Amino acid sequence: MNFILRQLNVIGWNRMLALLLLVWIIILLFTIIPMLTNHLSTSTDTLTSDRLNRALADLDVLRKQNVELQEVLKGISVANLKPDQKEALENFQHRLIKADRTLNDEDEGYIHQKEDPSMQYEILRRRLSNSVQEFWYYMHSELKKLQNHVQESQLQTAVKSIVNLGMQHKQSLLNDLEKLAEVDGYATWREKEANDLSNLVQARFRFLQNPTDCKKAKKLVCNLNKGCGYGCQLHHVVYCFMVAYGTQRTLILKSKGWRYHKTGWEEVFQPISESCMSTDGETVTNWPGYGNVQVLTLPIIDSISPRPPFLPLAIPEDLAPRLLRLHGDPFVWWVGQILKYLLRPQEKTSLLMQNAITNLNFQRPIVGVHVRRTDKVGTEAAFHGIEEYMNVVDEYYNQLELKKKVDKRRIYLATDDPKVIADAKAKYRHYEILGDPKISKTAAVASRYSDTSLQGIILDIHMLSMTDYLVCTFSSQVCRIAYEIMQNYYPDASSKFRSLDDVYYYGGQTANNRVAVFPHEPQVGEIQLKIGDVIAIAGNHWNGFSKGRNLRTNQMGLFPSFKVKPKIEIAKFPTYSEMYNNQNAEDS
Repeated sequence: MNFILRQLNVIGWNRMLALLLLVWIIILLFTIIPMLTNHLSTSTDTLTSDRLNRALADLDVLRKQNVELQEVLKGISVANLKPDQKEALENFQHRLIKADRTLNDEDEGYIHQKEDPSMQYEILRRRLSNSVQEFWYYMHSELKKLQNHVQESQLQTAVKSIVNLGMQHKQSLLNDLEKLAEVDGYATWREKEANDLSNLVQARFRFLQNPTDCKKAKKLVCNLNKGCGYGCQLHHVVYCFMVAYGTQRTLILKSKGWRYHKTGWEEVFQPISESCMSTDGETVTNWPGYGNVQVLTLPIIDSISPRPPFLPLAIPEDLAPRLLRLHGDPFVWWVGQILKYLLRPQEKTSLLMQNAITNLNFQRPIVGVHVRRTDKVGTEAAFHGIEEYMNVVDEYYNQLELKKKVDKRRIYLATDDPKVIADAKAKYRHYEILGDPKISKTAAVASRYSDTSLQGIILDIHMLSMTDYLVCTFSSQVCRIAYEIMQNYYPDASSKFRSLDDVYYYGGQTANNRVAVFPHEPQVGEIQLKIGDVIAIAGNHWNGFSKGRNLRTNQMGLFPSFKVKPKIEIAKFPTYSEMYNNQNAEDS
């Protein structure tokens, strides 16, 4: 291994990683091209069978090689690497994770790739899938009510049969819609567009956070120690970053004395700036400041006044057309990108996560389940038994088995109550359940603010974000953060969750609005809708109905969920054109 590392240092990390990736892609192309060519040719059945068998065998080798590459990278110390070398290594690992998902997907045959889809097509495709799900929520809820009201056993049996067959219809429809996205020829565009957008905003973040002269730079100071838990504090830093990006001020994070790690953020995650960490400036004041004040200190989101236009749930205007086409929830993508920048781990944190993946034998397919108990239940959230979570997990795997054979049903179970893990293992023995009761113990209120607890919650969030699907309660910030980070592993992971309580929200957000696309005449407890009405949503009841306030009539009540669509909030953020001007000046 030492010899290999010495050779890598001689050749250069960037070149070596690029070479590894290039070799891997060439092997993949030479493996796939014969199969694709054969798929279109008129050669004999025997030749076709032989080539297909060889291609499948080679794909299996590629899967193993991919695993081996990941193991090799785990053993490489990044302590002595330069920042650009570390970034290159992290990007390469990120690509390997995506490749692992691709290699484990079943072959769909040759698909002619098209340039790019229309926005209307992508939005309609996602709306179809959501409408099927909402239709099933409604039918399932109403049929269950009917089943509970009828007395005759024969009628109850008939209703139960309708429910079971209806579930199969729903699964078939969703499976067909998922296949549509795989065979419509736009998969390559979605991957490329997601990567291009991510690279664009990450470059802007680096530019913002690394001014050429820190002494003259405009700064925004954010105190990490908000009086709440880890998930809440992380969302607080994301909010600070949004304001910094919107005001074109370098964010300075004050983290010394952090209640989770006294020595500060920078020992756990990489500094958010490589060149500017001082709060000093010629003029210093609190938000909103005045004129060209150099240093501003930002309050928490609940007390900021006046409220700038780029607070949650707003997305940047210049990115909006591309995001609306690519992603089902553009704001969640936006938060995910900020978290991607903020949560770049230090070597010790990175090794912690890599060792956990190895020790747990983390494999796909896998569903992430987060069960929040302790201080949340009875105050901010209702109690949900493990059976409610696992019913959804069963639905996911039943759906997945329509597409491919599942060797083992498994979940990663994160919770702040160790009894939940023991309960799940006792009741669901046919599942492989990954989870660490020690982490659950550290998440208890009495021991929550400690290094051990911090390591545990970092691991839980990382593992949850790496899963194929999330089942949780969005009343918990931990699950919302895992969902946000998950967006970095897919072009669009907006539908890869089921919340047992709230819709997605961001603390301190502006109103979460919907726009009526169909009229509705209300029954008892419902509100009237006219096309174009704006409704401030209070929640989805997951029975075909949502609750909200019609801003035209000021009525509060229920309405059919399928009769509205999201109203995307768009704000005029800076476009950072000076970044490109500087680059052009350097090139010339």
